[in-house]
Amino acid sequence: MSATATSPASAAVLETRGLTKSFRGFTAVDDVDLSVQEGHIHALIGPNGAGKTTVFNLLTKFLPPTRGEILYRGKPITSLKANQIARLGLVRSFQISAVFAHMTALENVRVALQLRLGTSFHFWKSEKTLDHLNERAMALLDEVGLSEYADTLTVEMPYGRKRALEVATTLALDPVMLLLDEPTQGMGAEDVDRIVALIKRVSKGRTVLMVEHNLSVVSRLCDRITVLARGAVLAEGDYASVSNDPRVREAYMGSAENDAEKARASA
Repeated sequence: MSATATSPASAAVLETRGLTKSFRGFTAVDDVDLSVQEGHIHALIGPNGAGKTTVFNLLTKFLPPTRGEILYRGKPITSLKANQIARLGLVRSFQISAVFAHMTALENVRVALQLRLGTSFHFWKSEKTLDHLNERAMALLDEVGLSEYADTLTVEMPYGRKRALEVATTLALDPVMLLLDEPTQGMGAEDVDRIVALIKRVSKGRTVLMVEHNLSVVSRLCDRITVLARGAVLAEGDYASVSNDPRVREAYMGSAENDAEKARASA
């Protein structure tokens, strides 16, 4: 469990009430009530097509809901735009690494810091004008274990390190709440372990909501888990209760077993 776990009575940072998204008659998110508690690491899990990423897109206003309400610290934010959501401290890290490939790790973090300060990126200015950001940028790189990569072009960094750099650029925006979309997707075991340790470290004093397929990662990190199936909430609780729920086994773990059985049959 997370070292940041709080009591059950802790306040909700983010809530949804009846959150629904339909696309031309298809309901991708169906009447979802979600409550993410202060200081928790909370996971959204479910089989492919369960609606997890669509929920993320609704929360961060990349999609408008068909109906329902989103609240941040008890106040409605449903009508806000994506940039306004980010300014409140809800910052999303994407499934695919979203950093500038031909800039160094240090330069990437400096760009994020400029955004946080409300200034333009100043790509055309002398590098000396950005030197005042170097100390904070280096501190962020150190926080995610990337000090030795400060002067390395991002394109030359291993995949797991790129994802860590993305976390550093997210932290540069001084988030209250981190929304992580598949943070370990496509990683080998060594990189997964490194990212799990990183999430534990950066979650201190923050709240995290993450979409994650790797149940081992979920079991090691998360205080609470919401299981989605066909766009609706199927179950919710800690890892022990959720993993032992027969409905979850059927919808989530059972789907993996069925895929494996099909693979064996076709071999």
